[in-house]
Amino acid sequence: MSTTLISFYTNLSRQITTYFGSTVLVVGVVGGILNLIVFLSLRTFRENSCAFYLIFMSLANLIHLLTSLSGHIIIFGFGYDWTVITTFLCKSRVAHIQLWLLTSFTCACFAIIDQFLSTSFNPRWHRWCNIKLARYVIAATIIFWSIHSIPSVIYYNIVTSPLYPNQQACIITNGIFQAYSSFGFGLVLMGVLPLTTMTVFGLLAYYNIQNLAYRTVPLVRRELDKQLTYMVLIQLIYNFFVLSPYVVTNIASFYLPNDDLTKCLKIVSVDWHNCYFAGPFYIYVCVSKRFRQQFKHVVCIIHFNRWKRTNLIQNKVLPELPKTSSF
Repeated sequence: MSTTLISFYTNLSRQITTYFGSTVLVVGVVGGILNLIVFLSLRTFRENSCAFYLIFMSLANLIHLLTSLSGHIIIFGFGYDWTVITTFLCKSRVAHIQLWLLTSFTCACFAIIDQFLSTSFNPRWHRWCNIKLARYVIAATIIFWSIHSIPSVIYYNIVTSPLYPNQQACIITNGIFQAYSSFGFGLVLMGVLPLTTMTVFGLLAYYNIQNLAYRTVPLVRRELDKQLTYMVLIQLIYNFFVLSPYVVTNIASFYLPNDDLTKCLKIVSVDWHNCYFAGPFYIYVCVSKRFRQQFKHVVCIIHFNRWKRTNLIQNKVLPELPKTSSF
């Protein structure tokens, strides 16, 4: 490949990562914070198991954006690979990415599974939809993915870059783990498995919700089930479009030469993949009229009035006490 093309692909990936990645970061952080504010401010969501999974998904998304995406922008956008400074930074970054990325995917899957169980015709399955079980599931999820990231801490090391012999890189130094990282983690856990799980249970939940009107379910619960189901179903469609290109690129990279063009495609697919973490709040606002009303209620009534009361108390003038004579 000519030097001109190498320079072109390198600059192209840097420009996309810098501007597009930075936009995703800002938009995603704002949306993640607003998502947490709405979910945590309303008892309706705090006491619902599906919403509880969405709360932790939003938290995991926010952590991933603030740490992993920002680091990705610095490395591939500004060209400063800070992971080669120390072995600790090299190992901890990869483990951190895996933990919160997979936690987010798992919470999204459990949210859809929970809605399938909650809207099921079999009353026995409804007992699995409770906030206490959801807490245990979240704790087990974080512990499981923390253990899963241990091999990354072991096998990622700072060595000479295979693409640029005069540079160092934080890469895998074990052949077996490299194969797992490419197929098991990069292909299955980051794409095929979550998409398949969300699609199967999403379709089942949609079937259940279509027949919900014919069942004797309290109106408040029925409306909440409809709201959450439509929210996670539209998010499923969105996830398919933002996660699929990464899966396709990852599969194609096995058959493409390990050059700058392939590297550019991988970097751009990761940039697009990060849209998954930035989109949930805006999806909920666009597809759910009830969520828009809840958002306005939380921001304009709950928090604005709270701020207004606090401001009035702070600005309140205390009555002046009479001065006492010193004689």
